[in-house]
Amino acid sequence: METYEMKVIARIRSDFKTKFGIPRQSGLVEELTATVVFEPAYRNADALRGLEGFSYLWLIWGFSEAVREDWSPTVRPPRLGGNVRMGVFATRSPFRPNPIGLSSVKLLGVRATEDCGTVIDVAGADLMDGTPIFDIKPYTPYVDSHPDALGGFAAGRPDTMPVDFPAQLLERIPQEKRAALCGVLAQDPRPRYQEDASRVYGLDFGGYNIKFRVADGRVTVIDVEAE
Repeated sequence: METYEMKVIARIRSDFKTKFGIPRQSGLVEELTATVVFEPAYRNADALRGLEGFSYLWLIWGFSEAVREDWSPTVRPPRLGGNVRMGVFATRSPFRPNPIGLSSVKLLGVRATEDCGTVIDVAGADLMDGTPIFDIKPYTPYVDSHPDALGGFAAGRPDTMPVDFPAQLLERIPQEKRAALCGVLAQDPRPRYQEDASRVYGLDFGGYNIKFRVADGRVTVIDVEAE
């Protein structure tokens, strides 16, 4: 079987230390911020010349926590409750012949740092901290935007849940991360097959462990612990 080599040019720095809780698509939680940090061999500011003229970027990256030797022609998309099988190429499942992801993120800025060279700050990324990035391309509206496109079984944004976050617990979270965290919880991070209203879930986010339950269509935060 013919293969090609892919170089890791950068890694994402985000508030997600594990896969649990990461939005299932990019852009669902616009308040989420992350930073693209280049590997030493690619820390050349000239490679980003002109990037600031674009509003959005495409990140091409690897599902580093979902690498398998085999693959299945069908998968169970969370959007369909995890109970219906669809063709893998009709989904964005990480379990594919080549575990490659594609995310559209908002460009917040390009800045120079002492330790990591020039980095890119983005919003709306759906990547775990440390995820390898293979390429970055500008989002060009005149060819990348298709307002009349059909969305198949994933048409329209998924529904969100109200979040009950007691003020005394929310105050433990840095103010600049509160909106993003509430947006993540509103997406209902649970696996689609779990419906136990008494179960307590733990979400690692930005150095905090967020304990919550989901019942009657609402997310309720019950504790916040610094890690």
